[in-house]
Amino acid sequence: MPNLNAPNYIDLFAGCGGLSLGLHNAGWKGVFAIEKSPDAFKTLKHNLIDHKRHFDWPEWLPQENHDVNQILRNYKKQLAELKGTIDLVAGGPPCQGFSMAGRRDESDSRNQLVKSYIKFIRNVMPKVIFFENVKGFTQEFSTNKDKGKKYVNYVESALTRAGYQVKGMLVNFGDFGIPQKRTRFILVGVRKDVAGKDRGIARRFFDLLTENKYSFLDKKGINVNTNLSDAISDIMKSNGVLPSPDTKNFDAGFYAKNSTPFQKLMRKDSFDIVPDSHRFVNHKEAIVSRFKVYLEVGKRNKDLSKELRERYDIKKHTIIPLDGNDKSPTITTLPDDYIHYKEPRILTVREYARIQSFPDWYAFQGKYTTGGKQRTKEVPRYSQIGNAIPPLFAEQSGVILKRLLM
Repeated sequence: MPNLNAPNYIDLFAGCGGLSLGLHNAGWKGVFAIEKSPDAFKTLKHNLIDHKRHFDWPEWLPQENHDVNQILRNYKKQLAELKGTIDLVAGGPPCQGFSMAGRRDESDSRNQLVKSYIKFIRNVMPKVIFFENVKGFTQEFSTNKDKGKKYVNYVESALTRAGYQVKGMLVNFGDFGIPQKRTRFILVGVRKDVAGKDRGIARRFFDLLTENKYSFLDKKGINVNTNLSDAISDIMKSNGVLPSPDTKNFDAGFYAKNSTPFQKLMRKDSFDIVPDSHRFVNHKEAIVSRFKVYLEVGKRNKDLSKELRERYDIKKHTIIPLDGNDKSPTITTLPDDYIHYKEPRILTVREYARIQSFPDWYAFQGKYTTGGKQRTKEVPRYSQIGNAIPPLFAEQSGVILKRLLM
């Protein structure tokens, strides 16, 4: 039975639904989600709209991908009517222009979506705000000899003027049971009339999040130290292969017996022999041989040494042999940045999803990869996952955000 008293939220810049899935598991009810990419929205719709019936989607808004600026232009009246009825607006603008892993660029047009975000908040005025972005969001840009602005200062000032008490901090998701070292900027805002005289309510989110993590993870049957092997050792290629069910001329892997609590959690409610999106790349023999060398002599969880790069004339900016006994480094949208910790190959989409704590029943839609000019137009499965908020962390956040409303 649905919880009619569940707090509601809007997911802004929703991606493939990692944040929404976590909020769903924490007992929230979605109103709608805004995501520009058709590929990412297709994944969200397949899992959370069609399968889970998670959203009370309004009739005035088509269930399709939308650009936030189109929503602000075309649905002013409907947004005005939402004012005061929304408990939470969650999500943050796309991070590519801020990311330290990419071409950090203050002039990137996507950075201007921060202003669209603020405008949306001012239109809807939710009780609580949950904002997420990359670590680079907190750092200045270098523009010739002058320092560019920190966008975090703009957001905090704008939200304060809009009537919110705000607090932002850098959080490593790996400290919350995710098998990945992934530091992100989290900002929580509480509308001042909701906060009342409690001037520390926004900061208390972070204190409660830390205090709650051990009991939360214990209830899930897992612990904070889950490593890469704990996450993906049951879906090795060495278990055996069979033809991929969704792509011709590719092999897919199937499950071995789950051997860790994290694997058991991820496989809950998944009853297929072949995990979704667990297609192996067809590496050439020369690449496989080279990967074997990288695994043998490269430092784990570190980029290849200058010596190895010179020996093999490697131009690619990042190649990291992973360490099964440690948490993964932050996974990006480029799967060929990483080599499996035990097998000479890159990770599959499902392994990516496990590292981000997406359960195995969560099925990804669209192409596996894309390249060239299409990278600016398409968001394939790997990119959807690399851009996502880990659902397990989002669920923990959702539990604490509900407490702030009590």
